[in-house]
Amino acid sequence: MTHQAYLLLGSNLGDREKQIKAALVSLASLGTVQSVSGLYRTEPWNMEADVWFYNQAVELITELDAHALLARILEIEQSLGRIRSKRPDEAYTSRNIDIDMLYFDAAVIQSPQLVIPHPRIQDRRFALAPMAELNPGFIHPVLQQTQAALLRVCPDESFLELI
Repeated sequence: MTHQAYLLLGSNLGDREKQIKAALVSLASLGTVQSVSGLYRTEPWNMEADVWFYNQAVELITELDAHALLARILEIEQSLGRIRSKRPDEAYTSRNIDIDMLYFDAAVIQSPQLVIPHPRIQDRRFALAPMAELNPGFIHPVLQQTQAALLRVCPDESFLELI
């Protein structure tokens, strides 16, 4: 059985574009990268950072279930040099690569390891803009609104630009 997963790639350390491309290559080993958004330069959200992020949304078709996909994503991040802090006060820090699962099919998942849809996507312009570019009509399974509609009413006013 195949699944449709929407992911968000982010980087603000090192060669950001190279990190995003390396993540895309690694993700291709987990299924088929069906489509990707443009690359966005985005203002850091809820954190102080000297270097802005590059973000890109990805549609991945995979045979992995959501938890197996998450495990493989974490392995990819680690293989690309990501070091995750265990401290809750360091949740938002600069990183060379970040891969977030935004959606998995139209599933709603609430587990200790994984919450789908991403619990804050509706509040994050840097996630909604590339997602709305990729699939503006995709309906958030909890809020029952399209990505385009969520982007229009998103309270986040941080700057972003398509590169």
